Amino acid sequence: MLPGVISPMLTVPSHIARPPYADDGVVPHWDEPLVKSPEIIERMRHAGRIAAEVLRLAGEYLEPGMTTDAVDRYVHQLFIERDTFPSTLNYHGYPKSLCTSANEVICHGIPDSREMRDGDIMNLDVTGYVGGVHGDTNATFCIGNVDAESRELIRVTEECTWKGIEAVRPGRPVSDIGRAIEDHAKAHRYGVVKAFIGHGIGEQFHTDIQILHYYDSRSTTIMQPGMTFTIEPMITLGDWRHRMWDDGWTAVTADGRRTAQFEHTVLVTDDGVEVLTGGEGAVSGCAPWAR
Repeated sequence: MLPGVISPMLTVPSHIARPPYADDGVVPHWDEPLVKSPEIIERMRHAGRIAAEVLRLAGEYLEPGMTTDAVDRYVHQLFIERDTFPSTLNYHGYPKSLCTSANEVICHGIPDSREMRDGDIMNLDVTGYVGGVHGDTNATFCIGNVDAESRELIRVTEECTWKGIEAVRPGRPVSDIGRAIEDHAKAHRYGVVKAFIGHGIGEQFHTDIQILHYYDSRSTTIMQPGMTFTIEPMITLGDWRHRMWDDGWTAVTADGRRTAQFEHTVLVTDDGVEVLTGGEGAVSGCAPWAR
């Protein structure tokens, strides 16, 4: 993968509510409650449904020969039509309305003039800000005719994500999530990226909850009903380590082999978990194993 030309940042109509960083790229941080109120949770359900719908439509839009910049314009418009601000836009200065991460790009790929090729795999990561809260989700899609090895990677990565989601239980440490993901990935001899993790989410795009996708006994935060966070494992064919491009955003596998990712925003409930970015809008990258 080589970077292409990045077009100017798109604008958002003034009638759409904007997060605090929208104009200057400076992201404030405050002590947001880890356990959300019922009113905040209901707003997050709405944001999650919108993010899921945008992701589904964006996945259906992909085809060989299309630039990732064109995907960005499409996703941007989908959010605008839903009176939703694309959360990534100007977040710490990020220049686009979603992340497009192809092949060996682990995460945070910037849409540009590169054309998608037949056989690529492409992760689309979308987040929407509406009602004062964020909804965050992503999936990895097949572009045209994709080889069996990559399809299997995508299949197992989605399974890893659901293994992590199924481990969410009140009263248990968040390390249960990482253990479930890592165990499934290792059973298939895949790597689990450690540098990028899931995060708390709510009125802020990222809050203080940290969700590791591998087991670490020091990950002792106890899950409580009302907590909201993302589970978003990045699984690799080879080396789990990464290197960064000079743009300061794009992370790629250290050995150049392919990687896949899926993500959902979840809510800890009294007896388990609710997937806020699931339901009718949920997608699966290469369809046969769609949930």
